[in-house]
Amino acid sequence: MKKLFAIAAAAAISIGLATAGADAAGKKVRIGTEGAYPPFNFYDSDKNLVGFDVDIAKALCERAGFECTFVAQDWDGIIPGLLAKKYDAIIASMSITEERKKRVDFTGKYYNTPARFIASKGNKLDTSPAGMKGKNIGAQRSTTHSSYLEDNYGGSNLKFYATQDEANLDLVSGRLDAILADSIVLWEWMEKTDDGKCCEFVGATINDVKWFGEGAGIAIRKGEGDLKAAFDKAIKEIRADGTYKKINDKYFPFDVY
Repeated sequence: MKKLFAIAAAAAISIGLATAGADAAGKKVRIGTEGAYPPFNFYDSDKNLVGFDVDIAKALCERAGFECTFVAQDWDGIIPGLLAKKYDAIIASMSITEERKKRVDFTGKYYNTPARFIASKGNKLDTSPAGMKGKNIGAQRSTTHSSYLEDNYGGSNLKFYATQDEANLDLVSGRLDAILADSIVLWEWMEKTDDGKCCEFVGATINDVKWFGEGAGIAIRKGEGDLKAAFDKAIKEIRADGTYKKINDKYFPFDVY
C-alpha cells in the first residue's frame, strides 16, 4: 500500500509540474540581467545584450513557450527591481544563497563555478586571511564575493565596486593587491583582454556553500510557482537534449554546470 501511495504521489507531482509549465506557456516574461558581467552578460559592439546568461535565457524561454524581453539593471538594484515588478525573473549569474532565499525564490542551478583570487603576475600571495592582512582586496559589491571577504578578511583593506570592470581597472593600476570574483569571469578577462594579461590566479578555488550557495539560479518573486516550475522544467530539457552543451561550448572550453 505504501508503495502504491508513493507511486501515486510521484505521479501527482509530475502531473502538477507539467500542468504548471503548460499554464505558464505563452506568457510574456521580462528577464532582468546586469549587462556588465562578461562572459555571462554584457553588451556587444552593437549595444545588444549577449553572453552565456542571455543565450541560456533565450533557450529556456523558447523551450517554455515564453515571449521574453530583456531589461538591464545595475547589480545593486537587481533584486529590488524584481520585487518592484520591473521584470519577472533574474537571469544574471545570481548565486542561490540562504540569505537571498529570504527575499526571492530560485529555480535549480543552471551553472556552478567557484570563486578565486587573482593578483599581478609574480605576486605569489598567501591568500589566507592571515596572509592577506593589510593587503588591498577588491570585489564587486552586493555579491557573494564581497560578503565572503567581509566575513573572513576583516584584517584586509576591502574595497567594493559597482561593476567588476571597475575592480579590474584598480588592480591593473596597482591600487589593489588582489581581486576576488567568479573564476570564469576572471579567466575571461585575463584570457581575452590586454589589461588582463597583467594578472594570474593565486590560491585555491573557493566554493564554500555558506557564502557561495548551490550555484547560479533564476530568481523569481515568491508565490509565482508556475513560472518557477516552467523554468525548472526547461532547464532539465535543455540539459537533456544537448542545447545546454552547445551554449556552454560557445563560451567555454570546459563544463560550467
